[in-house]
Amino acid sequence: MGNLGLALSGDTVLAKVVQHRGRKPEAKVLEVLKRKRSDFVGTVHKDKGRFDVRPGDQKMNRVVTLRESDRNGANEGEKVVLIPGDWRDQREHPPGIVQRILGKAGENETEIHAILAEFGLPYDFPDHVEAEAASIKNGCTPQEISKRRDVRNITTLTIDPEDAKDLDDALSLRKLESGNWEVGVHIADVSHYVRPGMAIEEEGSSRATSVYLVDRVVPMLPEKLSNGLCSLHPGEDKLSFSAIFELDEKAQIINEWFGRTVMHSNRRFAYADAQAIINGGDGEYKNEVLTLHRLAQVLRKDRMANGALEVGGNEVKFKLDEKGRPLGVYEKVMAEANWLIEEFMLLANKRVATYVGSLKKGGAHPFVYRVHDLPDEEKIDQLKNLAKSFGHSLVVHKGEELAHAINRLLADVKGTDEENIVKQVTIRSMAKAIYSTDNIGHYGLAFDHYTHFTSPSAGIPTCWYTGPWRTIWPAVHR
Repeated sequence: MGNLGLALSGDTVLAKVVQHRGRKPEAKVLEVLKRKRSDFVGTVHKDKGRFDVRPGDQKMNRVVTLRESDRNGANEGEKVVLIPGDWRDQREHPPGIVQRILGKAGENETEIHAILAEFGLPYDFPDHVEAEAASIKNGCTPQEISKRRDVRNITTLTIDPEDAKDLDDALSLRKLESGNWEVGVHIADVSHYVRPGMAIEEEGSSRATSVYLVDRVVPMLPEKLSNGLCSLHPGEDKLSFSAIFELDEKAQIINEWFGRTVMHSNRRFAYADAQAIINGGDGEYKNEVLTLHRLAQVLRKDRMANGALEVGGNEVKFKLDEKGRPLGVYEKVMAEANWLIEEFMLLANKRVATYVGSLKKGGAHPFVYRVHDLPDEEKIDQLKNLAKSFGHSLVVHKGEELAHAINRLLADVKGTDEENIVKQVTIRSMAKAIYSTDNIGHYGLAFDHYTHFTSPSAGIPTCWYTGPWRTIWPAVHR
């Protein structure tokens, strides 16, 4: 501790190496150049009439003392956010100043806000951002609609989790005179409302993405946008970006169109609602759901045949009581309704990226791809050895891609005791998918071009949808 000086975990420091005979050299902190954190989360304790705060971060190896004037009403057993005080003597505990009282430790609301504060996730938006959001008007004006392709008269559905609040994608379907199907993938047009230089754009860029916790979402954009103007609620006209495909009965693309649209959702489906129809039940828009399901199955079959990986895996969800306290854990099983949405989102992402990639023939265009590199050969060898130890094999036949062999292995272990560990090791043998302007393709999906066109307000910086799309997004018929 003596060599740490006034440094705390993660700080940037100036240090010198101190040589010790017979031992490894050590470093001694001379000066703290930059603090990693400007605030800390901890629990208030009282001992012999004095208050201190013990940080929740275990790497924070110091107890923080509270002077009475800096306690700001915090009491024993409460979680607080505090800022460092003036600390000059390393022999003493660092002083702190309570900035915000989160509530009684152990209570759900307190602990959730403690997590948000610990990881620097601002739950509330600054007043000036909320004020700017409140001033934004609905963009579905006659003037704006006249500039867009109007698809409001085509049957359009959203299919999302039951507890979803922001509905940012929808599917439309109609049969053409040719006998082919027109399928539209519609994404909320955030860029109409969020422009460069706006306070909302700057706040969204700093947040980078929406964050999903067990019982709530910390949105990237204020609620008026994320759950209002940019959420495709049924019965409301909405501005959107769309990828519209003409598909034959074999789900082959005959024509495609990309551009700005105005759409109108006819119904919101939860996954369970759509799945009930797929399973043979009746319901509103049954023919549309079944047709989309049939086309999606063909797309999925073709994708697997082309070498896409099918690692799968179910999502873990928590059962909560009315106060948000966990009651149990269950698996959220992926079914055909999930795959229905997934296949059309993948189709739109692939074809938009392919279209933009083709524009490079006339000069480079800035674009953010979602790329996935080849798997690590050494880790694949480890996967082979693991499979062998359980009596399975990972064998690549002549003229075959590795992905087909992996899919065979995963099908072989399905339902066995070793299924989960084989899946986990398979995932770890893969490279991580990243965003890049250098397109190397997406190995796991077996796509030469792929992007996240279907993520308008989560996962991609706002500069993506307010920058490149404005220069390369004319409505193009091909």
